[in-house]
Amino acid sequence: MDYSSYIGSAGSAFASVIVLATYSMKTMIPLRVFGILSNIVFILTSLHTGTYVITVLHCVMLPLNTVRLFQMLRLVRGVKSSLSEDLNMDWLKPFMTKHHCRKGDVLFAKDAVADEMYYTLSGRYRLTEMNIDIPPGQIIGELGMLAPSNRRTASFECIEDGILLTVTYQQVKELYFQNPEFGFYFLRLATARLFDNIARLQTQVEQLRPAHA
Repeated sequence: MDYSSYIGSAGSAFASVIVLATYSMKTMIPLRVFGILSNIVFILTSLHTGTYVITVLHCVMLPLNTVRLFQMLRLVRGVKSSLSEDLNMDWLKPFMTKHHCRKGDVLFAKDAVADEMYYTLSGRYRLTEMNIDIPPGQIIGELGMLAPSNRRTASFECIEDGILLTVTYQQVKELYFQNPEFGFYFLRLATARLFDNIARLQTQVEQLRPAHA
């Protein structure tokens, strides 16, 4: 009896079952986990049967699936941390695009259509109509995705050379559909930031009242 062929057939069948299971996955994290399992099984089976092309293919796919899995886990963990700490979005940096800005650049104008969020990595910026300076480490524009009109409420300009990170609302939506847990925590984060802004405005109103009394 050729046990080698039985082992190869069993391995191939098991790998096929795992691949089939991946098609039933509705969220990204379970999909990546099953993808990693299928990569490992296919590597072991193909090494045993001598189909080295399959070995090479899954040796390439394995680290890709692993990296994407850890990115998604870090993303969800970061959002949870942001809810209980300083409400920053450092966890989103791996999914953002870097842009160099010069003094005088207008990143967006008031009433313009909003389609992306900004993270101030370095330099200084200003919300012109509000006369609010924005230092490094701040998120601008995350609420525009949730606003019915998707319009900017103020102009945003660079007043000192620096670097911005951007992520489009479409990318955020894709992350939401890939992982509903991320979407849930992102909505909680945006809500927390909204209430924080309301509290700040209420404080400013209270400070102005004595001057007009």
